[in-house]
Amino acid sequence: MTSETGLDSASSGTVLPLAGMRVVEVSSFVAAPLGGMTLAQLGAEVIRVDPIGGAPDNHRWPLAESGTSLYWAGLNKGKKSVTVDLRSPEGQQLVTRLVTESGPDGGIVLTNSVGRTWLEYDRLREHRPDLVHVQIEGHHDGTPAVDYTVNAAVGFPMVTGPEGHADPVNHVLPAWDIACGLYAALGILSADRRRRITGEGQRMSVALYDVALAMAGNLGFLAEAQVNKVVRKRLGNYLYGGFARDFATRDGGRVMVCALTKRHWLDLLAVTELTDVVRALETSLGVDFTLEDDRFEYREVVAGLFTRWFARRRLADVQAKLTGTQLLWSTYNTFTDLVADDLMAANPMMAEIDQPGVGRHLAPGLPMALGVGPRVPVGRAPVLGEHTAEVLGDRLGLSEADVADLQARAVVA
Repeated sequence: MTSETGLDSASSGTVLPLAGMRVVEVSSFVAAPLGGMTLAQLGAEVIRVDPIGGAPDNHRWPLAESGTSLYWAGLNKGKKSVTVDLRSPEGQQLVTRLVTESGPDGGIVLTNSVGRTWLEYDRLREHRPDLVHVQIEGHHDGTPAVDYTVNAAVGFPMVTGPEGHADPVNHVLPAWDIACGLYAALGILSADRRRRITGEGQRMSVALYDVALAMAGNLGFLAEAQVNKVVRKRLGNYLYGGFARDFATRDGGRVMVCALTKRHWLDLLAVTELTDVVRALETSLGVDFTLEDDRFEYREVVAGLFTRWFARRRLADVQAKLTGTQLLWSTYNTFTDLVADDLMAANPMMAEIDQPGVGRHLAPGLPMALGVGPRVPVGRAPVLGEHTAEVLGDRLGLSEADVADLQARAVVA
């Protein structure tokens, strides 16, 4: 069925891989909504259940002039929205039924809600033994956390920022929320696959802190501290263990340049016409800058040479020189620069949607191409509670009179 807010696979000629899957999401903020939206963009019917009036993220900044949360709209595209009095036994029963009476492709819950015993795995499993239940937590013991506190606890703010800076530097990207949300979506898919083979459900939990801790270990940061006894220092915009840095141009532009490989390094020397100068420097120092270790150890020396080259040229001239090389580089943009860039509008992932309370604007769809055909259409986010009557009617068989009675008694809205 094609919905105004859903993803129309028929119009694109693409059969979405999760078509038919039904997920009930009770969530707020980033990780769980992102996990649900990812599943929705792959074709699942994701029903987001909020309390009447909305969860705490319903009015989170940034806001449109109307007061509509751009943040909420951005993380709930393609879903259906149901609002229920989650404190009332009758409202809890409705949500339980949405989970347990949703057919063989349903029985899937994604939540970061805590303190709702009726929504927990053991209680729901009493009604549906093959339940797939994914719980997002702050810590593995159930204690709360958010991206900013997790990031601080794991140590990344202490190695972020300019060299010599004493205070922690937070970044605005909720990296662990993002990774946690994608882990949650992956968990649902893996549990659903197992269920299709064995007929058994699965309880899963993923903790925000554990995701951050795992990546600190996977990237070698923890082993470096434990085994090598290294206290990682701040490097500003340099790349740890290699050569990458930002450079300012004559007209105030700024370019990030990454020479990760020998090929990148040789292209950087060729573009800047510093091959002979650097070769003489290598001879003088007894080093080989085609090696990553040596480039890193003498990063400030070689950066001084490149700094002068960039500073003598306008940004457009630098861009022209770097275009067509193997070197990895990009100019620094603001979000305002980005939305004005024709390249963003030309990206097949982006499409114009008409979001109630916001208006027409470009929005991203699934950041994954399915085959070689057109991208999956971008579905707008629902208005809070927009699908309450539809879902209760279609999924639970309630009549219009039944829904009207529930609305009159403020069980749903």
